[in-house]
Formats: sequence, C-alpha cells, structure tokens
Amino acid sequence: VQPKSKKTLAKSGVKNIVVVEGVRIPFLQSGTTYADLMPHDLARAALQGLLNRTSVPRDVVDYIVYGTVIQEVKTSNVAREAALGAGFSDKTPAHTVTMACISSNQAMTTGVGLIAAGQCDVVVAGGVEFMSDVPIRHSRKMRKTMLTLNRAKSLGQKLSLISRIRPDYFAPELPAVAEFSTSETMGHSADRLAAAFGISRLEQDEYALRSHTLAKRAQEGGLLVDVVPFKVPGKDTVTKDNGIRPSSIEQMSKLKPAFVKPYGTVTAANSSFLTDGASAVLLMSEEKALAMGYKPKAYLRDFVYVSQDPKDQLLLGPTYATPKVLEKAGLTMADIDVFEFHEAFAGQILANLKAMDSDWFAQNYMSRKAKVGAPPLEKFNNWGGSLSLGHPFGATGCRLVITAAHRLKKEGGQYGLVAACAAGGQGHAMIVELYPQ
Repeated sequence: VQPKSKKTLAKSGVKNIVVVEGVRIPFLQSGTTYADLMPHDLARAALQGLLNRTSVPRDVVDYIVYGTVIQEVKTSNVAREAALGAGFSDKTPAHTVTMACISSNQAMTTGVGLIAAGQCDVVVAGGVEFMSDVPIRHSRKMRKTMLTLNRAKSLGQKLSLISRIRPDYFAPELPAVAEFSTSETMGHSADRLAAAFGISRLEQDEYALRSHTLAKRAQEGGLLVDVVPFKVPGKDTVTKDNGIRPSSIEQMSKLKPAFVKPYGTVTAANSSFLTDGASAVLLMSEEKALAMGYKPKAYLRDFVYVSQDPKDQLLLGPTYATPKVLEKAGLTMADIDVFEFHEAFAGQILANLKAMDSDWFAQNYMSRKAKVGAPPLEKFNNWGGSLSLGHPFGATGCRLVITAAHRLKKEGGQYGLVAACAAGGQGHAMIVELYPQ
C-alpha cells in the first residue's frame, strides 16, 4: 500500500536509523502463566523470538539495552543476563535503563543515539516487566538488625540482637505504584485528573470498552503479528495476550471505585492491569540494514522527552511532548496518519485529549499561543492499547513503536506518532515513518 502523503521531514542532521523488526512475547495478567519464572526468562524469550524471526547473526549485534522498572536484585542488569541466556557473546555489552512506563522508549532512543554517534551499527533494544513476583522488603528496623546480626562475632552478641526484635519489625514494606515525591498512588492521580477535566465515569468506561473491543478485533483478525509464541517450561505454549476481555457498559458500571472511595470514577475496568511481558526491537543504520539484505519496517525519526509537575500533571506527558516532537519534525497533527498512545487509565487518555484540544491549557500551562489539537479517534489506538493488551511497564514502548509501524503499512500511512506518560511527571513522543514499500 502506498502512503497517502509524501511530506518531507525537517532535516535532523543524523544518519537514517531504522527498525528492522520488533517482537514481544504475549502480555499476560500477572499471577498467571509466567508466575514461576524470573524477569530474565521473559526478556530472553523476547530476544530469542527476535533472533528466530530475523535470523540476524548474534555476533553482528553491537549492543543490547533493555528497559525495566521493578528490578529483581539478583538480575539487576537484566539486559546482560537475558543476552547471555539467549546465546549472545559475552563480548557483547548490555545495560539496563529505567524511566518508569517509558523505560523501553528510553532503551530504543539510547540505541538510536549509539547508532547516530557512530558507536554502533546494530542495536537490540527492548523491555521487560515481571509483576508476578515483585520484591517485598523487610521493614527498615528488621533490615538494620539483620545486617548488624551478620557482623556479630559472638553468640552472646547475636542473642542480644535477636532479643531486641519486636513484632512490628516483621511488617513488610509492600511495593506500590506510587510517587515518591507526593506519596500518591497513580490511580489517585488519575482520578483527580479525570475530575479536573470533567471526565465522567461513563466516558471512561466507554473508552475502556473501545480499547478491549478493538484489541479483540485485531487479535482475531491476525493483526498482532508482533506476538511470538513462548513455551513456558513445564506448561503449555502461550500464543496470545490474555487480558483482552470485552464486556458491557452495564457490567462495567457495577464495579466500585478502586482508589477514591466512594465517589471516584477510576475502576479496575477502566485502568490498565498488572502485566508480565517482554519486547525487543532490532535497530540498525539504514546502510547496514540494506547491506545485510533486510527490508526495514520504519524509520525512527525525531523524539523528545518532557517533564512537568508530578502531582497535578503526572499523566499529561503526551500533551506536553506531542507539540514539541511535531515542531522538531516540521509536521502538524494533520500529517500524522497513525497515533499510538500508552493507555495507563481511560481517564488519563481522555484528559490528555482534552488538554491537547484546549487553547486555555496551552496558554496557561504550556506557554504556547494555541492548542496542538486532539488526535482524531479514527486514527487513534485502532488495534487496542494498554487497557486491553496489558502494560508490562518496561516493555510497552517497544509495542507502541512496532504497532505504529505495522499500522502504517496496513493503513497506507506515512507518519505515526507514539506518545506515553510516565511516573515522575515525565513523558515521551516519537515520530515513526513508514519505510518506502
């Protein structure tokens, strides 16, 4: 299919960098099939899936970088452990980055930077998250006692330390999706954001239902071709995401508020769920890709990162990042054929759409003369999103980029815009351009 538009991007002054292929293992609700594995097992499976699909020689890969959010202490550099497990040479460097929900976005753009700087020709970037077994710490009092106990030299010293332990020492520190700077959970932030923009419970449920319905249609239509099967040791082979569940507005309306009780509007039905998963993309300079006989999927063009108030604007990263990346590329909203935005909450997506379509918000909060405009829904997340497909924090960015590339080819578009919010009040946006067919 030939692209409908032929607008030329503003020159960036760097070499053309392409995504050759991208894959992910099925995204599964945490606590299900992957529960007995470890993060590096999932990342390794994604790397092996990429190798199988592309047949790229392992020794051609110059560097591997992975994104993750909740790190397993034993495999803190999960990129390195996964690479070794997937059979890459121990001479291939690998490192892990973390930037909340845009961690694999950061992994990809780190790879872009390495190639643009002439340090590498071939980089594998990806992301992984394993919410089934997040680290749970002892209380600080217990940790200090145990560390001191480890240094005790005599039995008397050890018994003395043990005698000081009190019942409250055993209370664990449970992890939470919360902001360190504000101590507020992301769900509370989403609820307040929805209220600030006047987004009703019904609007949020309708958007969530749209996401699940479109994802189900894409799954049954064979459009989610980035998914590679994963044979789980001792269990069956997993072939598809298991969180896609179209319901009805009537059923969704029965759920109670999940965060702000009893009057909140954010529920389990209109929020993304805890998910296990991993993704990987093969990035190359265009020259290298063509020399190796590959037909790239897309160019990775301009990208930006933004930050704003982590309390009242925690989830508005796409609103701030979108106009900036369009200006860098010399494009307008009308030039974009495909939009792929991360769906943390239905309220978050709808709040961003309203903010992007508001001159008042642009002028009062963004120091801009006019709004950038909201993406038209007929171009927006047409194969579902994080609400339905799942959101393994560190892996979602790669899914967004490769989905944008596949949609551009399927729908005959030229430019795609990927955007996401992240904890800490940060955000990312990138322009993806279909490779000439």
